[in-house]
Amino acid sequence: MKNKQKFRFGLFLVTIGIVYGDIGTSPLYVMKSILEGNGGLGAVDENFIIGSLSLVIWTITLLTTIKYVLIAMKADNHGEGGIFSLYSLVKDCGKWLILPAMLGGAALLADGVLTPAVTVTTAVEGLRSIPSMDRFLGDGQWKVVFITLLIITALFSVQHAGTSRIGKAFGPVMLLWFSFLGVTGLLHIVSLPVVLRAFNPLYAVRVLFSPANKLGFMILGSVFLATTGAEALYSDMGHVGKENIYFSWPFVKLCLILNYLGQGAWIIQSRGNSALAAIEDLNPFFLMLPEALRPFAVVLGAAAAIIASQALITGSYTLVSEAILLDLLPHLEIRYPADTKGQLYIGKVNNLLWIGCSLVVLYFRSGARIESAYGLAITLTMLMTTLLLAVYLFRLRRKPVLALFVLLLFGLIESIFFISSLSKFTHGGYVTVLLTLLLLFIMIIWYRGTQLERQYCTRLKVRDHVPSLVALHNDAEIPLLAHNLVYLVNGSDPELMDRDILYSILDKDTKRAQAYWFVSVHTLNEPNTMNYELERYGTDCIFRIRINLGFKCAPRVNVYLRQIVQDMQMRGELPDQDKKYSIYGKSNVGTFKFCMIHKSVTTKTELSDFDEFVLNAKYSIRRVAGSKVRWYGLDTSSLIMENVPMITGGGSVSGRITRMEKED
Repeated sequence: MKNKQKFRFGLFLVTIGIVYGDIGTSPLYVMKSILEGNGGLGAVDENFIIGSLSLVIWTITLLTTIKYVLIAMKADNHGEGGIFSLYSLVKDCGKWLILPAMLGGAALLADGVLTPAVTVTTAVEGLRSIPSMDRFLGDGQWKVVFITLLIITALFSVQHAGTSRIGKAFGPVMLLWFSFLGVTGLLHIVSLPVVLRAFNPLYAVRVLFSPANKLGFMILGSVFLATTGAEALYSDMGHVGKENIYFSWPFVKLCLILNYLGQGAWIIQSRGNSALAAIEDLNPFFLMLPEALRPFAVVLGAAAAIIASQALITGSYTLVSEAILLDLLPHLEIRYPADTKGQLYIGKVNNLLWIGCSLVVLYFRSGARIESAYGLAITLTMLMTTLLLAVYLFRLRRKPVLALFVLLLFGLIESIFFISSLSKFTHGGYVTVLLTLLLLFIMIIWYRGTQLERQYCTRLKVRDHVPSLVALHNDAEIPLLAHNLVYLVNGSDPELMDRDILYSILDKDTKRAQAYWFVSVHTLNEPNTMNYELERYGTDCIFRIRINLGFKCAPRVNVYLRQIVQDMQMRGELPDQDKKYSIYGKSNVGTFKFCMIHKSVTTKTELSDFDEFVLNAKYSIRRVAGSKVRWYGLDTSSLIMENVPMITGGGSVSGRITRMEKED
């Protein structure tokens, strides 16, 4: 069933609140960055400003409106968007497609660390446009950094409430923000309508080659900041539904363009003002406003900056959950605060993003320095999305002309943006590059490690070993380990079983039980469904259980299994288990032991040195990510932990050892 949301005004507010935050706060720093790159207010002329505005307008139109809203959002996977959802649609079209998917996903997650840092820091620095607050902040940055860290900490601390509740709270604020952007921009356009020439794309082309443009094509590194939220918009589609994005985007785009044009009009009118030209880190967004309105703008801008971070945070949850399903990242505990599966919360991701954002703020300490690092990685994500989108259009939608158009047009534009953004590398872009490489390393390790596990996993036919299990169950000479011995298994085929599980029961410390349970847990698209499927193998002591849980149901396997035992006893499918001693009195449900098997890599295997490193690295990552014991609610249960070698033996041994006899 598709995760489809019909339009409602409440969802419209949620969409405004959680989807457009990143792209919606771009007016705080785009024109500021363009001015700084070309020598400041006194060094630019009218044609340069109009050309820069044209670049911004057509960048938003081409990349956000046409590529993402009109084309990419149609490539949804059951209502979910983002680069990993797109890859899941095209993964059967070529094994090599995993590479752009991993690279693009890693870059987007890395850039997500910088988004809260740059938006909140820039908004807090807007306090300096108010003379009294400028005196309070002083010459140093430590007060700005402290306020920024407090805001970021507060933002991440409320994520567990869910995006629906957050969106409802943020929606009215962002609606006010975009209205404020549009109105304040329009007032300046009226005073200088010449800026409307920016809608002519010829001005965008001319400025790239104009001698007034001191950066040349490198100016695109600043222009690109106007559309950095486009990828997050695609990733957040599952949270609100594409219909709400289609309806709300025209309003958002209109307000953004009006504000950019208004800033441009103010810059042109203020070029001869030496007092303004002398201001360090001049921000036209705040300074174009009447002084009496600036405190309101700073407060509203700070609120919008907080909300801007929300788009990347929620998008990061979605990306990580999709990466887990694709075996690109380790299993993490996922919570669903709302009744929509697209709205989720991942505690470990939330904490890592919070730590990363805080460290970025502490390292760079100013919005201008963070802006220098911002946007480099996201251009890489957009390029990878374009490549996957072209494959989707060509192979699945059978639209070769449109596929070629997407690949050539957007591939060329984004390649130019990427090359121009490389100028940011030494100014801080290396931070996002290093983060991208770290995340890419984890994905490669996890993906290759999973491939190796599948390659060397031996699965046996369960029915071939049922007689041995029944005989062990009936063998009174072997002490009873537990009434119920439980193994958590992977896969959905009840006829096959991992060899290590059967080896654990029959060979490794032979384990006798009254009932053997092989349990798998599967998540459903419905929120609160709970049921189970049973395979008995013609016995009353060997059971394969598939537990089907709605996505909002906690995976408390020990609780559900006790209920299953009672249900089967009532149906006469399982003999009563005589538990004589208990503080609750005699019971017909016996004791439980859960056996957890952990794979390990032994020395002297047939693996290459690289593959051995990959597996050891994967198991180290898994230990950091968390244990199944906690995920499935087994932390209070009776557990048996066993380590087994993933690959036994170290190759063939030549010859046979012989015994030396002692001489008399």
